Amino acid sequence: MPYVVDFENVSTTGLESSPVAAALAGLRANEARYYKNKYDHVFTVTPADEAPKTLERVTHILAQERDIVIAAKPLEVTEFEVEGFRMAYVFYESGLAINVMYGIEDGAKRAVGFKLSQGMEVPEELAERFKFARQKSKLAGEIRGSFFVIKGEY
Repeated sequence: MPYVVDFENVSTTGLESSPVAAALAGLRANEARYYKNKYDHVFTVTPADEAPKTLERVTHILAQERDIVIAAKPLEVTEFEVEGFRMAYVFYESGLAINVMYGIEDGAKRAVGFKLSQGMEVPEELAERFKFARQKSKLAGEIRGSFFVIKGEY
C-alpha cells in the first residue's frame, strides 16, 4: 500500500524492522522535503514487494554498471519523473538509500546515489569502492553520501 512521506511529522511507517528506523525515516523525509520544495512532487513510497519492477531496475543498473549486489533487505521503493529525469529510490533495512537519477534525453545526467542513515556502517559491498561525504540534515542528522555516473543505456 503506497505511503505519502510526511516530512513535517516524520514517521517510521514501513521502516520499523530497520535497526536505524528513526534515522532512515529522517533520511526518507529529507528526500521528500527536497522533491516537494524543488519540484512540488509528493514523495510516495511503496513496499518493495509490491513494486518489483522498480527494485529490479535499480538492482539491474547496480549489477551492470559496477557489479554491485546489495545484501540488505529492500523495504520500500518509489519511481517517478520530474523535469526530464526518471527517478527511482530503494530504502533498505540496513539504513541505506539508493537513488537512480536517469535523464530521459540523450546526453542528460545519469547517476546512482548512495546515502547512509546516521548510525549505520558502510555496507561491505560499498566500503572498498566509494568514499562518502558527510552532510547535515535537520530531519536525518548526519547523512553520508556518494555516487557514480551511469555509463550505459537503461
